[in-house]
Amino acid sequence: MINDDRPVYLRLRDSIAATILDGKVRDGDALPSVRSLAAEHGANPLTVAKAYQTFQDEGLVVVKRGVGMFVAEGATAKLRSGARKEFLEQRWPAIVAHIRRLDLDVADLVERTLA
Repeated sequence: MINDDRPVYLRLRDSIAATILDGKVRDGDALPSVRSLAAEHGANPLTVAKAYQTFQDEGLVVVKRGVGMFVAEGATAKLRSGARKEFLEQRWPAIVAHIRRLDLDVADLVERTLA
């Protein structure tokens, strides 16, 4: 994660989002329980619940009472779209500036990435 001084629930949210974007959990799949995710990350269950609440507020997860929390249909596409926008608007300008500052060759960077 880029900014480790952010609140824990936001870092957990990023971790959950990465799991979805990486395809480890897909639309319709169950998410780990609050308790199990808290144990896995050494976090307070209330903090994990707060991270999950952000997904609920955005319609990215659905709760089935007595069963668990599930990734909503279309959540992956919505997360990816938001992440792309955030990357292009917030992170990319600094990366481009850094590339220019170091006088890096873009073609060389692309070749290294594909190698």
